[in-house]
Amino acid sequence: MEVARHLGLDAPGLLAQLGLSSTIFDAPGQRIPVTAAVALLNESARVSGCETLGLRMAELRQLSDFGEVSLLLRHQRTLRDALQVIVQYSHLLSDALAIHVEETGNTVVIREEVVTDTHEYSRQATELAIGIMHRFCAAMLGAQWRPISANFTHSAPASLNIHRRIFGCRLEFDVEFNGIVCPAADLDAVNPQANEAMARIVRHYLDSLPTEGELSLVFKVRKTLFLLLPMGRATIEQVAQTQGMSVRTLQGRLEECGATFSDLLNSVRREMVFRYLENPSYALGRVAGMLGYSIPSSFTRWFIAQFGTPPAAWRAQHGIVLRKER
Repeated sequence: MEVARHLGLDAPGLLAQLGLSSTIFDAPGQRIPVTAAVALLNESARVSGCETLGLRMAELRQLSDFGEVSLLLRHQRTLRDALQVIVQYSHLLSDALAIHVEETGNTVVIREEVVTDTHEYSRQATELAIGIMHRFCAAMLGAQWRPISANFTHSAPASLNIHRRIFGCRLEFDVEFNGIVCPAADLDAVNPQANEAMARIVRHYLDSLPTEGELSLVFKVRKTLFLLLPMGRATIEQVAQTQGMSVRTLQGRLEECGATFSDLLNSVRREMVFRYLENPSYALGRVAGMLGYSIPSSFTRWFIAQFGTPPAAWRAQHGIVLRKER
C-alpha cells in the first residue's frame, strides 16, 4: 500500500477490479490467490508506468513479513540452515514460489521461479521474489551479506537506479535463471541470535499448523521442472530425488493424477519457450539449450511439431529481431 500511495495509484480500485478487498490487509496471515496477486502486480505496474514496482515493494519487506516462519528463521545457526527452512516451509509462505539452492565450488546460486496456473511470466512477481530473498539474507547476515550478482531472465529496465540501490552488486539481465549468486562462505556465517532450543520449540509449533490443502504432485513437479530445465537437469531421476521418491514411485503417483512425466516436461517447455523467444537477446541456439536440447535442430523439430512453424519464422511473424548474440 505504501508503494501504491507513492506512485499515486488507486489501490482500493485496483484491488476491487481483481475481486480483492482492502480488508485483506487487516489479517496478515490471510492467503491471497496467487493469480490475483500476480495480476495485481502486473496491472499496478502498467497503470503507474513503473517498471520496478515489485522491487520497490520488496525493499519495504522485513523478516517479520515471513509470518510464523520468521520465528524459526531468527534462530537458525547459519544462512544455509535458514534457506533450508524456507524451502521446507514454503507451503506456509507461497504455493507459487519455487526455490533451489545449488553450491558450485566457492559460489552458491539461489534460483527462484514464480509458477502459477496462468502460465504467465511476470517481471514484477519475479523481482518481488528475488528482492525479498535479498532482503532476507541481508537481515540474517547484516554487513556480512555481499552477494556477487542478482540475475534475471528478462531484459533490463530503462533505468537501473532502483536495482543498484537495492542489490548493491552486479546486475545480470537476459541470463538463464532468476536468482542471486553469493559466496559459499556467506551461507556458513554464524548467526549470533541463533538459539537451538527455541528453534526446536518453534519448529514443533509450525509442524502443528493446519495446511490449507496439499499442493498436488503435478504442480510440485511443474515447479521443480521450471527450476531444473534451464540447468539441464530436468530428468525424471533428478525430479524424483527432489520429491524424496524413487522414479517408479513418482511415475505411479503421477499416473494416479492422470499425468506422465514426459507430458509435464513438454508442457513446461511449451510455457518457457515463448518467454525465451520473446526476448530478443536470446539466440535460437541458446533457447534450445535452456530447454534441454543440446542440438538446435532437435529443438526446431520439436517446435514445429508443437506449433506448426519453425521458431525463426515465429519470431519473424511476431516482429522479434535478435538484438545480439550472447
